[in-house]
Amino acid sequence: MLGFVNGLAIVILLSQFSGFKVTNELGEKVWMSGSVLWITLGLAVLTMAIIHFLPRLTKAIPSTLAAIIVVSFIVIGLNVSTPVVGDLASIKGGLPAFHLPEVPFTFETLKIVVPTAFILAAIGLIESLMTLNLIDEITETRGKGNQECVGQGLANVTCGFFGAMGGCAMIGQSMINIRSGGRGRLSGIAAAMSLLCFVLFASSLIDRIPIAALTGVMFMVVIGTFEWSSFRILPSVPKSDAFVIIVVSAVTVVTDNLALAVFVGVIIAALVFAWENARHIRIEVKNTESGSKVYDLHGPLFFGSTTHFQDIFKPNEDPDDVIVDFIHSRVWDHSGLEAISALTERYAKAGKKLHLRHLSPECRKLLKNASSLVEVNLVEDPHYQVANIGKSRG
Repeated sequence: MLGFVNGLAIVILLSQFSGFKVTNELGEKVWMSGSVLWITLGLAVLTMAIIHFLPRLTKAIPSTLAAIIVVSFIVIGLNVSTPVVGDLASIKGGLPAFHLPEVPFTFETLKIVVPTAFILAAIGLIESLMTLNLIDEITETRGKGNQECVGQGLANVTCGFFGAMGGCAMIGQSMINIRSGGRGRLSGIAAAMSLLCFVLFASSLIDRIPIAALTGVMFMVVIGTFEWSSFRILPSVPKSDAFVIIVVSAVTVVTDNLALAVFVGVIIAALVFAWENARHIRIEVKNTESGSKVYDLHGPLFFGSTTHFQDIFKPNEDPDDVIVDFIHSRVWDHSGLEAISALTERYAKAGKKLHLRHLSPECRKLLKNASSLVEVNLVEDPHYQVANIGKSRG
C-alpha cells in the first residue's frame, strides 16, 4: 500500500510540470521563461497557501474552491498574462446519446477488445480499492469493496453505450473531497452533479481558470497523498518490506502502470512469504519409553522448506524405530511429498523402521513407496488437498 500511494503521488507530481510549459511557434512544448514563469509559480504558491491556511480560519467554504476562485479573480481582474484552461482545450459539451458501438460483432473484434478491457478493468479496480483503503485510514471508517467493484463495473458498462470513457475512483479527487469535509455519499453525488453543470452551462467560466491554480491544487494533493512517514519507518521495518515499498513505487513511476506495479509487489511479497515460511519449519524431538524417537513436525512442508526438512533428520544417528508426526504440519505441494518419499528411502537404506503419523488421505494415497509405513487414524488424521495434485490425478 505504501509503495502504491507513494508511486502514485510521484506520478501525479511529475504530470503537473506540464503546467509550466507553453507551445511555441513551431507547435512544440517548451518551458516557460521570464515573467510568465514567475507569475505562474507565484499563483501556484498562492493557491497552495490558501488551501493550507484557510481551514485554520474557517471551514465554511472548501479551501480548494476558495483558492481557485481567488486566484481566478486575480488573473481576470488584473488581466495577468498566464495560461488558462481554455488555452489547452474546452470542456464544453452536451448530454451523450445512446448508441451501440459501431464495430463488427465478430470473434476477431473480441480478441482485440478483451485484452485491453481486462487491463483497464484491473487498473480501475486496483486503484479504486487502494483509494478506498487510503480513505478508510484517513476517515477511520470501513468502506465496502464489493459494492465499489460492482457499482464501478455497472457504471462503466453503461458508459460504453453512451460513448463515454470508463472511469474509476480517482485518488486526487477523493483526497480533495475528503480534505474539503466530504464524508458521505452526498459529497460524491454533489461533485458529479457540479461537474455535469460545469460541462453543460459554465464551460466559459471554467475556461478562464488559470492552469497555475489547478497545478497548485494538485501539488497539495501530492503532499497529502505521499506517505511521508515511510521515510521514518523504512529503517525500522523488515528489509523485505522496505524493498517491496521501494520497488512498487519505482515500477509505478517508471511504467505508469498501476496494475503492473501491484502485480510485481504481490509476486515479491509472495516469494518473501514463501522464503520466511521455509525458515519457520521446526522439529520437536522426544523419546518414548519403548525406545522410539519421535519427530513432531511444525510448519508447512512445501518446495521452499524441503531442504531444511531433509537436513533435520540423521538416520545413521537415530534408533531403530523412528516416528515422524505431522499433526502440527501440512504438506502443501508435490515437492513436500517427494521429500517424505526420499526420507523413507534414507531410513530404509539405514535399516531403520520409520512411521509416518497424521498424514491426510491424499498424502497416503500418493506416497506409494511408503504406504506400509503410514499409520492411519481416521479420527485424528487431517483432511486437506495437496496443491495441484488432487485435480490432476482425480
